[in-house]
Amino acid sequence: MSAINTASASDVLSQYQNKPDEKAQGGSELGKDAFMELMIAQLKNQNPLEPQDNGDFISQLAQFSSLEEMQNLTGTVDDVAGQFRSSQALQASAMVGKTVLAPSNIGILGGDGEITGTIEVPATTGGLRLSVMNQSGELVRQIDMGASQAGVTSFRWDGQDGNGNPLPPGPYQIVAQGSYPSGPEQLGTMVSANVDSVSLGKGGTITLNLAGMGSIALSDVKQIN
Repeated sequence: MSAINTASASDVLSQYQNKPDEKAQGGSELGKDAFMELMIAQLKNQNPLEPQDNGDFISQLAQFSSLEEMQNLTGTVDDVAGQFRSSQALQASAMVGKTVLAPSNIGILGGDGEITGTIEVPATTGGLRLSVMNQSGELVRQIDMGASQAGVTSFRWDGQDGNGNPLPPGPYQIVAQGSYPSGPEQLGTMVSANVDSVSLGKGGTITLNLAGMGSIALSDVKQIN
């Protein structure tokens, strides 16, 4: 009488764990196909005098079903993520040539002859002042905007100095100050800028490359015109 093969599930499992995976490096993960082969091999090699308990077998089938559902769900999530990244890329490419409102204290005086933006006023101020300086740090224009309530206040500089002379195109520093009982306080500014190009980074992050102002994350943009 031939000897009974009493190979255990762990023996069969080790065979699959030691095989190199054709789809992924390492080969330590057990896919649904290998899982099914493991179950069949376990049935073939079980001791006929001590057959596998029905409850254990049903439990293994349930595990197989859960594994298959998880893999299908993973595939669905990957597909949705891929479609989302594609949608982001299309939306980002459509932004080239648009004007956005971005946090900055540097504005680019272009062909339109003006710099526009907003000032974030944290509390009501009796005197709001906008100062414009050239690349040398020289004050070229100062605009008194009067009293302002708390909130967001728009500004516009016409590209001229205090004597009404047009200034050359290029970058200019914009500094906003509010007058308060404790003294003058510098306020945050948002400046309009043109989008030259768009970069897509890892994880689907979108970076806008602004004309003359460098790069900012799409999440930092407050308004798109």
